[in-house]
Amino acid sequence: MEKWQKDFLELIETAVDEVERLFLGVTTTVETLFELSGEFSEHLHNTIVTEVEQYLADLNDDVDLDSYWHLDDLMDHSEISFPYSVEPTPQQHPACMGCQHYHGQVYGGNLMVCAMHPYGWDDSNCPDWEAEEFEF
Repeated sequence: MEKWQKDFLELIETAVDEVERLFLGVTTTVETLFELSGEFSEHLHNTIVTEVEQYLADLNDDVDLDSYWHLDDLMDHSEISFPYSVEPTPQQHPACMGCQHYHGQVYGGNLMVCAMHPYGWDDSNCPDWEAEEFEF
């Protein structure tokens, strides 16, 4: 083998060794970063969990939550109601049938017929009756 071939072969071997060392260095650096990031995330997680638990414990000490849990026992659920609609019929509020002012919502057990006559009109001819306007 000639001298230039030996020099070229040594140059290639040196380059391969340097690339291998580079990859080993990069691999070591990446492994170290993964270890550090894992430790950091674990430490951060433990710190956050500890702080949240402490905050909730302090909150529980500041506010007597037990009294709130017993409110459900004290409340009478029959008094709680949501509004619902009632349509006029020939038997109940016949003067309101087809009137645009008819509200017909029940609030807390009380029917609100309309703003002019909250309890409804006594006979079938209401002086404030106006036909419903239909939009198409």
